[in-house]
Amino acid sequence: MISSMTGYAAQSRRFTGGQLHMELKGVNSRFLDLHFRLADELRMAETSIREQISSRVKRGKVECRLYFTLEKKADAMEVDRALLEKIRRVGDLVRAHLPEVGTLSLGDVLRWPGLLAEESVAFEALTPVFQELLAATLEEFVAARAREGEKLAALILERGRQMRVILARITPLVPAAQDTLREKLRQRLSNAVSASGVSIDESRILQEVALFAARIDVDEELSRLAAHLEELERIFTAGGAVGKRLDFLMQELNREANTLGAKSVLAEIAQGVMELKLLIEQMREQAQNLE
Repeated sequence: MISSMTGYAAQSRRFTGGQLHMELKGVNSRFLDLHFRLADELRMAETSIREQISSRVKRGKVECRLYFTLEKKADAMEVDRALLEKIRRVGDLVRAHLPEVGTLSLGDVLRWPGLLAEESVAFEALTPVFQELLAATLEEFVAARAREGEKLAALILERGRQMRVILARITPLVPAAQDTLREKLRQRLSNAVSASGVSIDESRILQEVALFAARIDVDEELSRLAAHLEELERIFTAGGAVGKRLDFLMQELNREANTLGAKSVLAEIAQGVMELKLLIEQMREQAQNLE
């Protein structure tokens, strides 16, 4: 299976008195990079989440958000009576020393931190619900990455097929173009020697022509490009975590295309090389999204 590093999943599960929610978001990263946004009451879940994600995901920056919402009840609001008594005593003490200070309003008292007890949950009581929620969310997340990966793989392979078409178009042009250039160079050297009046052995001229032919020979570059495209298909056939292998392969494809361009002897070949480089860059951009 080919997976993208980007994906999103969200699930919720009910428990007595509320709901538990989980979100997973994934983007590109060179390595597996996990980030957590958990409610304080759910911090104990981090280890389990980390282990489960690491067992299914190999690369990418993954953010996990886990929180709960509680059902509102009419009689759920409680006042911390001990804290309320402390506020009263402190207020009396301050006014005893500073009579000009006014009394606290009802709003001031109710906004006092910790006065109104907030509802909470114990993680232990949510463990069964949490385990089910984690499994379902992770399964959805992996499936989303796989769907995206399948699309990216199809795009990359299609560009590989387009590269094969270009290579098939320019490869037959190379031998005739090289023969023409070699003959032109031989003729120019012969004419230059004749015009100078200097006697040079014909074998010396042929040696210079042979050196020039070696510099413009692109058979090796064409063969390597074809071999790299075969490797591209093998990588996707094998599946798994292909991102790093594709990164390296894109570098090799680009290097061979650059060398081929430097040795181009015809405008048609140079145009084909530009098309190859554009396709390689498009593949490289897509490959960076794969796990």
